[in-house]
Amino acid sequence: MKRDLKIAFFGSSIVSAYWNGAATYYRGIVKALHKMGHEVTFYEPDIYERQKHRDIEDPEWCKVVVYPEDKVSLQALLREASEADVIIKASGVGAFDDFLEDAVVQLKKDDNLIIFWDVDAPATLDRIESDPSDPFNALVPRYDFVLTYGGGQPVIDAYERNGAKRCIPIYNALDTDTHFPVEPQKEFDGTLAFLGNRLPDREKRVEEFFIKPAQNLSEEKFLLGGSGWGDKSMPKNIKYLGHVYTKDHNAFNCTPKAVLNISRDSMAKYGFSPATRVFEAAGAGACLITDYWKGIETFFEPGKEILVANSGEEVEMILAGLTSEKAKQIGDAAYKKVLSAHTYEHRAELLESVISEKLKAETKPVE
Repeated sequence: MKRDLKIAFFGSSIVSAYWNGAATYYRGIVKALHKMGHEVTFYEPDIYERQKHRDIEDPEWCKVVVYPEDKVSLQALLREASEADVIIKASGVGAFDDFLEDAVVQLKKDDNLIIFWDVDAPATLDRIESDPSDPFNALVPRYDFVLTYGGGQPVIDAYERNGAKRCIPIYNALDTDTHFPVEPQKEFDGTLAFLGNRLPDREKRVEEFFIKPAQNLSEEKFLLGGSGWGDKSMPKNIKYLGHVYTKDHNAFNCTPKAVLNISRDSMAKYGFSPATRVFEAAGAGACLITDYWKGIETFFEPGKEILVANSGEEVEMILAGLTSEKAKQIGDAAYKKVLSAHTYEHRAELLESVISEKLKAETKPVE
């Protein structure tokens, strides 16, 4: 008989995607777990003005607890969370991360599971492997699981090399309730669109794969969405939109001829790390062009369901030969693939099976 679980989740934010690329991922996973009968409480700090830039109100599919940036409040919430069957600390909460990583481990009991969920595994692994004195090194072996939203075998090997009992990728996916094909909107009309916040280990790749092609294809219209690009020098044929709210992502993906995915340096290095945007775009039926990263074919068939570019020049070549009919064929194929294999229901089923198996083993009476 399936056991419905109480899950406590400490993460960056589930109600706001403002400077928070993990929001869509959290929503998809938690919503799918709720549909399966599990009860999730999501704890998030009130920082970075995220509460002023909410995409959603408190959802019916989980309890959201927003706490002030102080340890006294957090300690009270940890006591509350200690009653859960599963207690999750995500990476990149943004406030008291070191404290939380240790405090959650202290909540381990015989009948619960303690999980570290790394939404930026390449960055975490680079950090701890370059600094043996990093306090997280000693905590890794104390978690029952390390879950990651990407990385494949290279990340699994790296985490287990650093003491993880078990590392399991729970990849990004499509939230079919949120991302789907819609009618085009004139404000998003263009040849190529890119959506992503300005980050140090992404910027050079954006210059190569997006800004340089825009400079060389001056007659075409390019769209740039995301926070932090306002003072970036760019050609006049790039329309900068600023932060694009989740409710507008479908039109942003559906309207232009093609949508570009650009990996961060760390994600490209480890591979097997499809960004949330990849599945959002596929779920809207977009024709997706991506920079190359190892493991693409695990998720989509290159040339048929996704187009792959190894340089800015290849982006230009793809756009030069891309007709509207061809773009639609690729978008339709990607849409079919993501529905059949890459929804958050698929990911939550994997997560549920892993957790249930472990809890059953831990609570089995000794004969």
